[in-house]
Amino acid sequence: MPSTNVVVGSSVGLHARPAAVIAEAVADAGAPVTLAVAGGEPVDAGSALLIMTLGATAGTEVTVESEDQDALDTVVKLVASDLDA
Repeated sequence: MPSTNVVVGSSVGLHARPAAVIAEAVADAGAPVTLAVAGGEPVDAGSALLIMTLGATAGTEVTVESEDQDALDTVVKLVASDLDA
């Protein structure tokens, strides 16, 4: 499955607002996407709650994985953005 590593750009990490934005984008894309931190199990990026369980803070590298390249690219851009700005 295609994957990309990306650094979390949100100043507060993947907390409530960034997680909700990412989960909504995954739902809109209609394709499964997972997020994972080093040494952790992948979680469904369509769930804000599961995204928050990653504990990914600003600067944490996250692996984004999806069979759908457009969905993958969208989530990579969102994870890299400061969604709290």
